[in-house]
Amino acid sequence: MARKYSKGASKKVEKAMHERKKGTLKSGRSGKKVKSRKQAIAIGLSEARKEGKKVPKKKTRKTKKKKKS
Repeated sequence: MARKYSKGASKKVEKAMHERKKGTLKSGRSGKKVKSRKQAIAIGLSEARKEGKKVPKKKTRKTKKKKKS
């Protein structure tokens, strides 16, 4: 079975997790320190996506269509 995430993407996430643990990982716009594990993973995947690594697309919410009555 093929990998969902490339090895390069895994390295990016690993790097982001280490930075978070050291306290040097900062979020994009606000530049605040990242404390959340999930946020660190998201930042790593986002960076990998920008570099063109193999990463599945972001899941988007589908809006429900309103019934006409």
